[in-house]
Amino acid sequence: MKKYTDEALLKEIALRIKVLRKEKGLSQIDFLIATDINISRIEIAKNNMTISTLKTICDYFDISLSDFLKDIPIAEFSNE
Repeated sequence: MKKYTDEALLKEIALRIKVLRKEKGLSQIDFLIATDINISRIEIAKNNMTISTLKTICDYFDISLSDFLKDIPIAEFSNE
């Protein structure tokens, strides 16, 4: 099975996660302790995470997946 990676989209998602974390005043270590998710590679867009991981991150920040994604210009990444 071929793996698909959209680096520009990953960077947008990574930036959104980093902003949410910093708004809460959390370090990456704080986040790791609270969620058991190491976001260091996610925040530098080196990790193509699963939807389940993104959902867990959103749950932690008390934001829905749709609200998380609404500010990301996904249309720019569409092949259509």
